[in-house]
Amino acid sequence: MKMHVLSGGRLRVRKAMYDAAAPRDETLDVPVSAIVLRHAQGNVLFDTGIHPAAVEDAEARWGGLAKIMKPVSEPGDTVVNALGQIGLRCDDVDVVVCSHLHADHCGCNAFFNRATFVIHAREIEAARAPQAERQGYLAGEWTPPGPLEALAGERDLFGDGRIVLIPLPGHTPGTTGALVALEKSGTFLLASDTVSLRSTLDTGVVPRNTIDPEALTRSLAEVRRIEAQGATVLCGHDAAQWATLRKGADAYD
Repeated sequence: MKMHVLSGGRLRVRKAMYDAAAPRDETLDVPVSAIVLRHAQGNVLFDTGIHPAAVEDAEARWGGLAKIMKPVSEPGDTVVNALGQIGLRCDDVDVVVCSHLHADHCGCNAFFNRATFVIHAREIEAARAPQAERQGYLAGEWTPPGPLEALAGERDLFGDGRIVLIPLPGHTPGTTGALVALEKSGTFLLASDTVSLRSTLDTGVVPRNTIDPEALTRSLAEVRRIEAQGATVLCGHDAAQWATLRKGADAYD
């Protein structure tokens, strides 16, 4: 199995979202990742990044959400194009795992017509709830074009221990991570926005964009436990870590 780290775009966010002491007008430019896992039983995509239309006009695509986070990607910096750089098309993706259903993580869902979408049941429920847009859920971004499978808990995706989906709630009700076991490169935990920035894991300070602080605190403890067992934690939006990762065709195996 190979793991490819791809760019799903870039965002500008308020630093105070993660650091309460930061000035209100201070911002961070952060990466948005998408991970391809080339397993013998199928190609798996973990998150789909930002839709290109949101880069062109975030307010038109995202409405009020664009005041909280703004795409600052270069044109063409999308999952769709990144897949082409490793020799894949959208139709080559068999499974899309959505870590959660905020627009920066599921914006290109609509391009994956052949894929089965795997999303936690609590996340689907939250995204379909009344007033879901106030919580950052936009139906036009997350709604899958193909079959949808709801997770109820942990799932070994192919039954061989290589890709195990684990609930990590807190940032949202159904945030899901993936524990990926590679033969040569070791084990990785795709933590998504449970650990948007490494500082969250190191300090335990709960970001402001957290639905359930108590649940996040428990999930962070689980992430630390997994890391202590030797896994490398891949953060959702950490620019410093992003700069150190192999990208595109330079895969982990």
